[in-house]
Amino acid sequence: MTTDKYFKILPNSAFIHTSGSHKALSEFFDNEKNWGESEVKVGRAWKLDELRIKSNEDLHKLWYVLLKEKNMLLTMEHAAQEENRLFPNPERIDKVEESMKNLEDVVKERNRAYWLLETGETGERPSSLIEDELGREVHKMFDEHPVPMDHESEDTISKWQDVRNFQRLMKEKEFLEKRRALRRVRSHVCKLLRRFPDVDMEKLQQQYPEVDVQALRKRKDSRGHHDKNLS
Repeated sequence: MTTDKYFKILPNSAFIHTSGSHKALSEFFDNEKNWGESEVKVGRAWKLDELRIKSNEDLHKLWYVLLKEKNMLLTMEHAAQEENRLFPNPERIDKVEESMKNLEDVVKERNRAYWLLETGETGERPSSLIEDELGREVHKMFDEHPVPMDHESEDTISKWQDVRNFQRLMKEKEFLEKRRALRRVRSHVCKLLRRFPDVDMEKLQQQYPEVDVQALRKRKDSRGHHDKNLS
């Protein structure tokens, strides 16, 4: 997020100018002229293309500028909550976090390019999809294990049995939720067919692809007084 208070880009320079170092608690609070305001004018988040043309030194400076601003905004948000007041423009935090994420992505791009050029490898720690303690698939970085993974104790076997039971119950819950959701859609489509007998069936099918509209059209709860004898 770009604000004149924290940094700006000069027309003919790529340098970033930060605010002076006060080393006081005031650094964690917004400008006093913004206190009590319902809206604060701010810029947008930094884009990837804008960050790619900056030097590593400028990216390093910008990271700490964004970090400082994020800390300030979180402090002001907490103070507003404590006083039961609205925090003006809460999307400012999202913009700063988006800028920081884009900056990290640019740094990772440069690191990968450097290692590919020097060693032919990305230089990143290998990772893979594994099952966590609850049996869900998660993306995790590889690390060393002090004990080989194939040496399973009785406690480990018991733990995995509990995990399998949890997975079974979770799948059962997901199945029931999907079935309830499908029933709600079917009931809604039947109501539409009963209320609007001349509705366009093709468009209705496109809007609700998870159900068979033609089959629902023949159900009793889809018929109104106009088509009692519809077979």
